[in-house]
Amino acid sequence: MSFRTIEWRDDAVIMIDQTRLPGEEVYNTYHDFKDVAEAIRGMVIRGAPAIGVAAAMGIALGARNIIADTHESFFRQLENVCDVMARTRPTAVNLFWAIERMKRVAQAARDKKLDKIRECLKKEAIRIEQEDLTICRNIGKWGATLIPEGATVLTHCNAGGLATAGYGTALGVIRAAHEAGKNISVFADETRPWLQGARLTAWELIKDDIPVTLISDNMAGFFMSRGEITCCVVGADRIAANGDTANKIGTYSVAVLARENGIPFYVAAPVSTLDLSLSDGSKIPIEERPASEVTHLRGTAIAPEGVRVRNPSFDVTPARYISAIITENGIVKGDFLSGLRSVSGR
Repeated sequence: MSFRTIEWRDDAVIMIDQTRLPGEEVYNTYHDFKDVAEAIRGMVIRGAPAIGVAAAMGIALGARNIIADTHESFFRQLENVCDVMARTRPTAVNLFWAIERMKRVAQAARDKKLDKIRECLKKEAIRIEQEDLTICRNIGKWGATLIPEGATVLTHCNAGGLATAGYGTALGVIRAAHEAGKNISVFADETRPWLQGARLTAWELIKDDIPVTLISDNMAGFFMSRGEITCCVVGADRIAANGDTANKIGTYSVAVLARENGIPFYVAAPVSTLDLSLSDGSKIPIEERPASEVTHLRGTAIAPEGVRVRNPSFDVTPARYISAIITENGIVKGDFLSGLRSVSGR
């Protein structure tokens, strides 16, 4: 791939600014963990796996800048860094998974000198990024087996390299099928209100020379009913123990339309996206974002002033609409309750 989503370089965090795509390919440099947290909150970086990587790197950055004479002071300030990260986006479970993993590393190194603890956290953040690349390629290999030759795949939002450390989950499946020589094409929903499909997914696929057609969100049913969609592949921000899946708002509608038209609907996500502590999707917290994201488009008003707005950023697709969940450890079908525990090793 010709871009990097996020990386640690020279004791700073570098991210591609996704709010400026596709018009400008700009990379921001962060030296302060609070700025990394704001980048997560402000959608400079988004997508559950990428948010997890960013949180880990933000914690490593925060640890590097902590001024402390004692371990007690260091760990008290580190807890504050973690709390700031945890308050950025509530739905993506990878955020909390990464925070807890970084906390465990810090605790395991508690008897070491402070500089050594800082180094351990930096190495762990980089390890999380590198692991994500491997995980996404394994998701792609498993998922590519589900994509037939000549398929037209519908995807919603962006679950590509921009939503991960690179390569992608849903787009990882598409990339792997393309790399395997399958003659496939993609329909990308624009994904209001942030237009991740239009701005990001289409941009990624064009860069990779994978044929892509952009459609508005309300066109999916039309093309399904005409037999122009072979299957759907989406990512996930949190998956409950029974397979209910939270993903970008509008995913539920796509899944219902797919079922109505007899089209397979696949979810591609790493094991870190599983939240087996939640029995079903009703318990997944749903982030609501500012009204201006709906009433304005890049600063221009597209709705009357004073109109009432709701802006949930995610919805939950019930497991009954999901044909399979693709993880790095295998494909789960049918009995999600036992299958997800099996692939997760929990």
